[in-house]
Amino acid sequence: MADQDTPSRRRRRDHSPELKRELVRQCLQPGASVSSIAMAHGINANLVFKWRREHREAQAAVADLARAPAPLLLPITLDSTAPADASPPTAAVAPPADVRASAGSIELDFAGARLRLRGAVDPQSLVALLTTLRSLA
Repeated sequence: MADQDTPSRRRRRDHSPELKRELVRQCLQPGASVSSIAMAHGINANLVFKWRREHREAQAAVADLARAPAPLLLPITLDSTAPADASPPTAAVAPPADVRASAGSIELDFAGARLRLRGAVDPQSLVALLTTLRSLA
């Protein structure tokens, strides 16, 4: 038995993105038969149905992104003249209730590092964090 060649394993075919797009385009035509299109190209119909489903999901995701509201960005300034031992400043104006209630994220890039804060962020904690980062810089 050691002298016999082992049978080669079947390998999955790798279809090009262009072929997938073309077959999906054909399937989306009115009156098109997914099964006959798949058969004409020697591909299992379930695979073409999968490509068509993935195409529709991608289109829906793009449409959802287009309808999503733009993120609200708030300006942040640091007073460089304040002494290091001074108490952190408090916010002069509270943000609107709908902004405070929403869970968002804050992303800061500095000194080759990235800091992400997700969810509701306590203003006093944010000021303390920024003050500490300023003292490290």
